[in-house]
Amino acid sequence: MKTFDEKLRNYAELIVKVGLGFQPGQVMYIQGNTEQVPFMRQAIKVAYECGAKNVHYLIQDDEMIIDRFLHATEESFNEYPVWDKIRREDLIDQDAAFLFLTGEDPDLLASADPTRIANFQKSAGTAMKKWRENNDANSWVIAAVPTVAWANLVFPGEEDNLNKLWEAVFSATRVNEEDPVHAWKKHVENLGSKSEYLTKKKYKKLHYRAEGTDLTVELHPLHEWHSGASSNRHNIPFVANMPTEEVFTTPFRNGVNGYCTSKKPLSYAGNLIDNFKMTFVDGRIVEVTAEKGEEVLKNLVETDEGSHYLGEVALVPFNSPISNTNVLFLNTLFDENAANHLALGFGFPDCLTGGTKMTPEEKAEVGINTSITHVDFMIGCSDMDIDGELLDGTIEPIFRNGNWAF
Repeated sequence: MKTFDEKLRNYAELIVKVGLGFQPGQVMYIQGNTEQVPFMRQAIKVAYECGAKNVHYLIQDDEMIIDRFLHATEESFNEYPVWDKIRREDLIDQDAAFLFLTGEDPDLLASADPTRIANFQKSAGTAMKKWRENNDANSWVIAAVPTVAWANLVFPGEEDNLNKLWEAVFSATRVNEEDPVHAWKKHVENLGSKSEYLTKKKYKKLHYRAEGTDLTVELHPLHEWHSGASSNRHNIPFVANMPTEEVFTTPFRNGVNGYCTSKKPLSYAGNLIDNFKMTFVDGRIVEVTAEKGEEVLKNLVETDEGSHYLGEVALVPFNSPISNTNVLFLNTLFDENAANHLALGFGFPDCLTGGTKMTPEEKAEVGINTSITHVDFMIGCSDMDIDGELLDGTIEPIFRNGNWAF
């Protein structure tokens, strides 16, 4: 039986060695909050043991963040710190590996003005254009480190809830396996086989059906399916999301019609958005409703023109390690990997053959959506069926009752 400290060390090694594919002489950047500092130390130690040239870090504090959103001047939310933009771009040029820790309070900014949140997201999205268009040239990982506020929402009123959340994270990321590195390599291979199968099929259209969802999504003939495993510009493998259970592609921008309903809450910009529905006509969202967080969701859709369209469709079986924990994580990293999901905003050029070499005009012509944002939301459930339509009009089952049909 592994101790907590052993699991924490294994988790740090898994993220740095497998997630980032970290190489000797490389620079690492790590970002987290004050509660996550103990894990940051572990990850930094592993990086230096792997031969890191240097490790840069940014530590944020939730109380300071909420104070800013409640009390700073209005105009400050229309500006993004130039020094942060320059630093991120300089690290990209240095071939750095980026580790972003999630696990902050999912409802941190519930009391903040939604307009301030929307303006901040727009300014940040605009400033990080180079990062957004980096197309996986640098290795990067988003991983979770539990905090007290997050644990209190996931396991409200329960004793020792922080440790319970840690155990759920360890389970979902295969840290509890005897050999986590081997387990991850096998898992990545399995996801790769699914993406290869779907790419060969070249479905021209997907049809989603479930309670509250009846949606058709067109795919460009050049589309490719990818899994959570990527390679950077030096062909070094990395896994951007840990955990990951998805295979995904980019839809044809103007080819989405129908409606879909969320099946899990969306944690976005320090707010929980729940029980929402979106209606699409020729790709564009024409109606949005939500029982909770409707104004925040509508502001997200209004971020720019591209945020009215989808940039990603992702397939995740209901019978998966994260879903089988029966834990509602209230964290998109986990919840999106427990359910089929879609994403508003920019599409991935590398999900179309030759897409990374296309000009902006060519990307628009083949229907790759552009936006300063990209936000996943979950629509999958145990009764979801998905059909694929082949080029000759043949209909084939892809999902039945929430799981793979092949």
